Amino acid sequence: MERKYITLKNLMIEKQKCIGLKFFADRVVQALVNDLPGIKWSEDFNMNYILNTPANIDLVFKTFRGVAWINCNHFYSRSSFGKELIPVDIEALQKRKPVAGKIFCPESYLQKLELKRYAASTIRTYVSCFETFINHYSDREVQNLNENDVRHYLQKLIRDGSSHSYINQAINAIKFYYEIVLEMPNRFYAVERPRAEEKLPEVLAKEEVLRIINNTNNIKHRCIIGLLYSAGLRRGEVLNLRVEDVDSKRMVIKVRSGKGNKDRYTILSEKLLGDLRRYFIEWRPKEYLFEGPKGEKYSAESVVKIVKEASKKAGIRKRVTPHMLRHSFATHLLESGTDLRYIQVLLGHKSTKTTEIYTHVATNIFFKIKNPLD
Repeated sequence: MERKYITLKNLMIEKQKCIGLKFFADRVVQALVNDLPGIKWSEDFNMNYILNTPANIDLVFKTFRGVAWINCNHFYSRSSFGKELIPVDIEALQKRKPVAGKIFCPESYLQKLELKRYAASTIRTYVSCFETFINHYSDREVQNLNENDVRHYLQKLIRDGSSHSYINQAINAIKFYYEIVLEMPNRFYAVERPRAEEKLPEVLAKEEVLRIINNTNNIKHRCIIGLLYSAGLRRGEVLNLRVEDVDSKRMVIKVRSGKGNKDRYTILSEKLLGDLRRYFIEWRPKEYLFEGPKGEKYSAESVVKIVKEASKKAGIRKRVTPHMLRHSFATHLLESGTDLRYIQVLLGHKSTKTTEIYTHVATNIFFKIKNPLD
């Protein structure tokens, strides 16, 4: 006997949340669907639907129990959406002065971003992308926009030459409103994303990294660059380090609330430990390991400037970023024979697939290959 399936979808019809019922033509299923109270047909979505209420959800499961398998992958949220680093004060966004002809994000959007504890950079990106989207459809109510409207907007971005990264950010910002703020998980599940660009990370040679470290202006700058490389830390993770996070007895560094809001441990260099002790005696940080002139957390812009200036003094022609030092850490570990799974743990990657990209830039395997010219 052929198994019957029904897929539930989140729909917004005439400003009301609805349950879409999508299935292959079947007399038994259709008869049961027709018996549901208040069932209607949508020409736009090409499926039956009823109002999204707890009672109706229970009724759907009860009606089709033992008759058809209900696919909820497009209906319920599969995971928490975008946990990030530190909560941010969004009061400035809420108090923006009105601008003629421009629509701002709904208050509910900003509140949800704050409650989800998104990082400041993520909030800025989401708000910018979503406001660009809703202003594109300024003559329409945002609640009534559907999948085709989103697709048409994405086509416009592609024709305007927007990058893959920006288009993905726009999709995330749009989905956040409909799926998180309006609580309709996976409503735009079927919206296509651009194919990911398979760019390899930029990596420095060990000799280049050492030259950069040796060309820093002071012990503080030396320690910052040393941590980016020797512990494989992200820029924000270095800035969030507290004095007690450096454990010299166990030779590890505790990374608090890394990407995905997760804690982890990474390795502490013996050579760097000596520099950190000298730095601590000279600068006496109180709360954060690296602090500004007034005792506040060191700025991200300062870290970028430190890396840039040291690289220039070291005679490195390529543009060096803090994240390039993290890439170099992972690649050099792999080249020295460290198991990929250990590198994954040190970097804080959720999946080994993310870490596997370094196998494409590690050069140790090339030494075993005889060049045909030689």
